[in-house]
Amino acid sequence: MNVIDKYLGPHATALQLRQQRMEVLGSNIANAATPHYKARDIDFAAEYSRAIEGQGTLRTTSARHIDTSTGGSSELLYRQPISPSLDGNTVELHVEQLQFAENSTRYEASLQFIGDRIRSLRAALRGE
Repeated sequence: MNVIDKYLGPHATALQLRQQRMEVLGSNIANAATPHYKARDIDFAAEYSRAIEGQGTLRTTSARHIDTSTGGSSELLYRQPISPSLDGNTVELHVEQLQFAENSTRYEASLQFIGDRIRSLRAALRGE
């Protein structure tokens, strides 16, 4: 791991996980009217801890190995509905929209943190 990876690592990991979670939540919202669709979600805190600690990642021992550190997918969990519908669909639109909005805000914050880190790194390289 090089210095820049260490410098941006936690924020880049958070950004990647937030992006994956947005896809899952968007899928839930899109399938709100699909009978028997089960709402899914990612346990962000657990996945983030696992990614930061390096658990569950494969180590490459040769330059010809495929890098799996950035393209992995997180474990999807089923969301427990507050009031399940009669058709077996567990998507509750208001819950999904709230989770999506919260995740979007945190995604924007991660982008801001990365932008700030890059600006400070550029300033250090220029000697400012």
